[in-house]
Amino acid sequence: MSGFEPFEKALHKAHVWLNDIVEEMGEGATRQQAYAAMRAMLHALRDRLNVDEAAQLAAQLPVLVRGIYFEGWDPSKTPLKIRHRDEFIELVREYLGKTDNVDPEVAAKAVFAVLRKHVTEGEIKDVLDELPHEIRDLLAA
Repeated sequence: MSGFEPFEKALHKAHVWLNDIVEEMGEGATRQQAYAAMRAMLHALRDRLNVDEAAQLAAQLPVLVRGIYFEGWDPSKTPLKIRHRDEFIELVREYLGKTDNVDPEVAAKAVFAVLRKHVTEGEIKDVLDELPHEIRDLLAA
């Protein structure tokens, strides 16, 4: 073994998530774009959820992904009062920043699809139940 096993396992799990996001984003997507999409969507979702639900979702994320999820979080400013699909997409766009060629809607759907794959069905249901219908419909599609 060339490194410290817990770190290697954490890195491996993060790579699995990135690879899954690349696949969900479609042909031509890069790992850099997948990372930007993951970070942006996780931050948007985290900021829209109430604090308890945000923490419950975090508990099911791989340790490195959890670190990205919590990066820069101010729980006193959540949940954001975003109720409409377009507002949520705009929040993802803001978190994407200047990332080239990443459609925020594609990013949101791809990352949520990967969440569905790796997080328990019960937790996904709890997350969706926290969201307004327009955002739920966007992510559940």
